[in-house]
Amino acid sequence: MKCNLVVVMGALVASAVTVEGQASQCNSSVAPQQNACNMGVDLFNYMAPQLGAVIAGGNTTLGQGGTMGGFPRFAISLRANALAGSLPQLRSYTPFYSPNPLSNTSAQTVPTKNQVLAMPVVDASIGVFPGLSLGVTRVGGIDALVNVSYIPEYNGGGVTVKTPNGSTKFGYGVRVGVLQEGLLTPGIGVSYVKRDLPTVDIHATAGQNSIDVNALDAKTTSWRVTASKSFLLYGLALGGGQDKYESSASISGVAPPYVPATANVSQSLTRTNYFADVYMNMMLAKLVAEIGTTSGGKVATYNTFSGKPADASRLYGSLGLRIGF
Repeated sequence: MKCNLVVVMGALVASAVTVEGQASQCNSSVAPQQNACNMGVDLFNYMAPQLGAVIAGGNTTLGQGGTMGGFPRFAISLRANALAGSLPQLRSYTPFYSPNPLSNTSAQTVPTKNQVLAMPVVDASIGVFPGLSLGVTRVGGIDALVNVSYIPEYNGGGVTVKTPNGSTKFGYGVRVGVLQEGLLTPGIGVSYVKRDLPTVDIHATAGQNSIDVNALDAKTTSWRVTASKSFLLYGLALGGGQDKYESSASISGVAPPYVPATANVSQSLTRTNYFADVYMNMMLAKLVAEIGTTSGGKVATYNTFSGKPADASRLYGSLGLRIGF
């Protein structure tokens, strides 16, 4: 899991490596600096939606549709979210490139490589209110939701990843039951959840270049409508909703012979999310597999990317073990 997290961070560091000029404005009179600035902003915008998707995932509680049934019922799940992502390849990039011999300012097409991006997440659901009795089911139940995201610190290959406020970040949410799952009824619920990454500082060196990405933040808020039904040994959950990703970072770097440059970058994106869970009941535990897709929103870039654009739809999946009572 650490390997995939470092891949994500490394891609964001790559955006900093290209920032050699006044990246905060991208209007330098020196063409190579302006080109490099545009590429730095583009790379942040390209990776931010993928980072948001792998944080948010799909179902707020794997394999769950309605509420838990009130206190003291609870469920804890450990999941691995994985995204079918892509990473820009910058080995051949140069800010001096131009197909027009009379101008050094131009957009380029940057190749990308398919890459699975993964992240571990711990979720907990705690029954708060069982709901009101309505025949063979209940309505209006309430669950409290808690989640924890984790990023390890890392030092190697010229890259240092630090988490100044700790490697874990807690999130929270609530689920309201429309129907309580029973022998004859499915479980249906509406939930809202917030998932964030720990704040990250990255320092990288490449030859004579020195790059810092400070206060890297990635935050998501999501709402979901879910339905689930258990059929003895196996069960199914379906759902959909909307995610909002908010990402920001402060970038600074030195690339001789240029003076140090800084850039503050941010992105806000709203996407639609659909998913399906299949689970196997094992006494007090469930083994759950999930597949989903996220799409929507517009991300403009100065340069273009081969393969998928920055705002392309993305396929993701999760595998987890849920223990509950």
